[in-house]
Amino acid sequence: MVADRLGLGPADTVRPVFAQWRAVVGDAMAAHVRPMRMEGATLVVSADDPAWAAQVRHLSAEILRRLAGVCAAATVPTHLRVLVRPHRRP
Repeated sequence: MVADRLGLGPADTVRPVFAQWRAVVGDAMAAHVRPMRMEGATLVVSADDPAWAAQVRHLSAEILRRLAGVCAAATVPTHLRVLVRPHRRP
């Protein structure tokens, strides 16, 4: 699959995470925090500012719980890793 070749992770996990990210985290957070890839059961996300990274870390249990609602049981991320890096504007 393309997702695997790009290093994003298994398509059956990546697809719902990327497709539902805004619904899971809300518009404000989605503007500053983006899913990047899966590393095993860990979802790696990037935040464009340390303050947003701290917010994601604080809400990680809730974000993972919401992701469980959009992912198949066998593919639900169980950990969240946050990187801080500026996002390129489209």
